[in-house]
Amino acid sequence: MADTAARTLIRTQGRKAAAAFGPRRSGTRHPLVAAAMVLPLAALLAVVFGGWEAVVTQASSVGVMLGR
Repeated sequence: MADTAARTLIRTQGRKAAAAFGPRRSGTRHPLVAAAMVLPLAALLAVVFGGWEAVVTQASSVGVMLGR
């Protein structure tokens, strides 16, 4: 029983720290928001690592196959 005051103090401080960051929302992010967050990074990585040419090659191959 002697440790209850210390545990209560620690628990209260944790709640104050969590409240400082704002309320937590539960739920999921809208797919368009997620895509808007991911696509710029994906494009940057494709350009930096030379993946852009591979994407263009694959897209043209698919276009040729669909055109037949």
